Amino acid sequence: MLTPEISVLLPYRDAAATIDEALASVLQDGSPQIEVLAVDDGSEDDGPRRVHERATKDARIRCLESHGAGIVGALNRAVSAARAPVFARMDADDVSLPGRFEAQLALLEAHPEVAIVAARVRNLADAPIGRGLERYVAWQNDLLTARDHDRDIFVESPLCHPSVMMRRDAFEAVGGYRESPWAEDYDLWLRLWHAGHRFMKVPEVYLEWRNRAGRLTHTDPRLSEEAFRRAKAHYLAPWVTAGGRPLTIWGAGPTGKRMARALEAHGVFAARFVDVDPKKIGGTARGVPIAAIESLSATAETVLAAVGNARARGLIRADLDARGFVEGMDYRVVA
Repeated sequence: MLTPEISVLLPYRDAAATIDEALASVLQDGSPQIEVLAVDDGSEDDGPRRVHERATKDARIRCLESHGAGIVGALNRAVSAARAPVFARMDADDVSLPGRFEAQLALLEAHPEVAIVAARVRNLADAPIGRGLERYVAWQNDLLTARDHDRDIFVESPLCHPSVMMRRDAFEAVGGYRESPWAEDYDLWLRLWHAGHRFMKVPEVYLEWRNRAGRLTHTDPRLSEEAFRRAKAHYLAPWVTAGGRPLTIWGAGPTGKRMARALEAHGVFAARFVDVDPKKIGGTARGVPIAAIESLSATAETVLAAVGNARARGLIRADLDARGFVEGMDYRVVA
């Protein structure tokens, strides 16, 4: 058997209702050469029989088990059996669209500095989805270039996990998937970012991302807002301290205060806050002063712009740029 160009990591549990469609969507394109590592993580339904039946007709499917180890254990079981130099992800309830792997591999090969190429996604919902999820999908679909992803890596997880393709060597160099107190995919993105790797997306929609009640995205405490904030602080703290300058947090509202608290757990303390609200200026937040934005100095401080509103983040970026701050060196935007 030829060595595949891409190993598709596809863990599943109790996915009998959707696994046939997911597998058919992955296997529909004859090029590039793929293998599908389908890992049964303790299913109690008819899913494993369906996968095995399809595998008897298509040698590209390899059937594995992880015995209820959980998502990280199942993914690592797939990784341990994978043979390709490139990994792609897929979930058992999503739909991969024609041309996805070819387009992603071409972009990855054209940009050797990029470790991950994702794709735009669209919601495939069993029931009406909330505005928050709609906004998230629209936001991450707007991030295409390496610069886009670098700028917003601490706003939210910038990649839809089942849409990604990544270089095996970069993945292994940062330790691959691991158990953590927050989402395993965001943890991997942040470790890759910290190691200097970059991300891109192909501009087409190549994944239909199913969202339904009970999905881990909505129920797992590792995917809560607080868990994501702790993840951001964990990887932001070394960036802040590397500059050797006092930390200023732009935003003395809830978002800024929560980020300050999360950073304090890593020994990083804000020297001050700045804000545009005249009612806050002259007061204190978390024991440090709140000053006006006019006092900012690009050479004297590192700034975290910590606000929840996307429009406000854009205005803050424009203001800091005009004051001589360089994004990624002197300031970062977080949420």
